[in-house]
Amino acid sequence: MVSLALLAGCSVEGVRSSLPAPAVVAHRAGTADAPENTLLAIRKALANQSDVLWLSVQVSADGVAVLYRPADLSALTDAQGAVGTKSLEQLRTVNAGYQFKDAAGDYPYRAQPQAIPTLAEALRSVPTSIPLFLDIKAQPVGNVIDAVARTLDQQQAWSRVRFYSTERDASDYLAQHYADRAQRFESRDATRNRLVDLALAGRCSPPAAGTWMGIELERDLTVTEQFTLGSSSYQVKPARLWTPQAMACVRRAPGTKVMMFGINSAQAYGAAHELGADAVMVDSPASVPAYRRAEVQPGG
Repeated sequence: MVSLALLAGCSVEGVRSSLPAPAVVAHRAGTADAPENTLLAIRKALANQSDVLWLSVQVSADGVAVLYRPADLSALTDAQGAVGTKSLEQLRTVNAGYQFKDAAGDYPYRAQPQAIPTLAEALRSVPTSIPLFLDIKAQPVGNVIDAVARTLDQQQAWSRVRFYSTERDASDYLAQHYADRAQRFESRDATRNRLVDLALAGRCSPPAAGTWMGIELERDLTVTEQFTLGSSSYQVKPARLWTPQAMACVRRAPGTKVMMFGINSAQAYGAAHELGADAVMVDSPASVPAYRRAEVQPGG
């Protein structure tokens, strides 16, 4: 029978870790605090002392790298269609804050439109001391990466960015065409498989030295067992992917950096800190001071 003991992890309550506080990565420049991937969100994330900005990148029909996440503009804006079907001139008329709802349930940016920025504009608005993690969000990935590369060449900004994508072909394209310049995360598949293999089979496969890894602290997993006459699947909700055993395994490789996604509560922040995460991805940088205060409160 498959053992899931390592997936259970352990809770961390009211404990201040002796390890350094993890760097705060503003997810989509702080998607809970302002319309995501906008210059306004970037300004707020910086004002809230974010250490790194995570930005979602697509490409316009005329080959310009722009910041936007969903597949269709209707998800967040007052327009419709894929980013890749619109020219930059057309995208300039789109309100990226149209669907943003504040805590009161209002839509404040319908009267204060927020533009979809270009990657170049974002780079110019961020101090060079603040790293950027670029998430490649559209197919074909080569078109997006080439557009990003042109911008990084023009802005002389390769050293400021690190690439991430849920698409394996993005990692492959970067390795094939930009290996001499592109800093990148290990592919999501490689990270997930490494952690699941350790949890289910007890096999530790450390990454290469200096690898950056990023995946959720915990997430729902479906486990499938194969039999001669079929298969059986069941879900683990939630599965703790990062455990002390997992961290000990990946730390065997010198210089490994671990970023934990989905850190949106004081409990999750405390767990990531106690495990020794190098960085945590948060939706609301404005909430981080409260997360940190909770670590030192009895029963927090």
